[in-house]
Amino acid sequence: MTRDEAMKLVKANVKNKNLIKHMIATEACMRELAKHFGEDEELWALTGLIHDVDYDKTSDDFSKHGVMGAEILEELGADDRIIYAVKSHTGSVETKSLMDKALFAVDPLTGLIVAAALMHPTKKLENVDTPFVMNRFKEKRFAAGANRDNIKTCENIGLSLEEFITISLKAMTSVADDLGL
Repeated sequence: MTRDEAMKLVKANVKNKNLIKHMIATEACMRELAKHFGEDEELWALTGLIHDVDYDKTSDDFSKHGVMGAEILEELGADDRIIYAVKSHTGSVETKSLMDKALFAVDPLTGLIVAAALMHPTKKLENVDTPFVMNRFKEKRFAAGANRDNIKTCENIGLSLEEFITISLKAMTSVADDLGL
């Protein structure tokens, strides 16, 4: 699957523009994490881009989220590693590979970083730094939907929270125009 094919799939299945932006942010973070670990950047980026492809279809029954996405991708003949990561990013099955674990941790982090950027006086990612995000991370009511426990699983891929935020912030800044930030 190429990026163009993946983006067509996303646009055909996801109507919420903010969710598409989240998927683009996740794509950028996964690419940067793959680069950090010396892994397949295209594979990881595609996984980030399409991880929520089933969200509109499963929004009324979250227990199906990821599972239905995996089924969609399987029907399209996607790489088995992508299929499994999409299924495991919701916690419905165990994360096994480094890519699975990275997606599980980065998925909620992108939302926290976007929320931090939106509360920054400039509303620009380029002006947000790791300490700023770390301070927001500690505020339990801030971006309450960004599961801190999931984000902290970055330790399972050998990164401290600060390192993880720094890598992800760099990645998201690289696609700031696409994110409107």
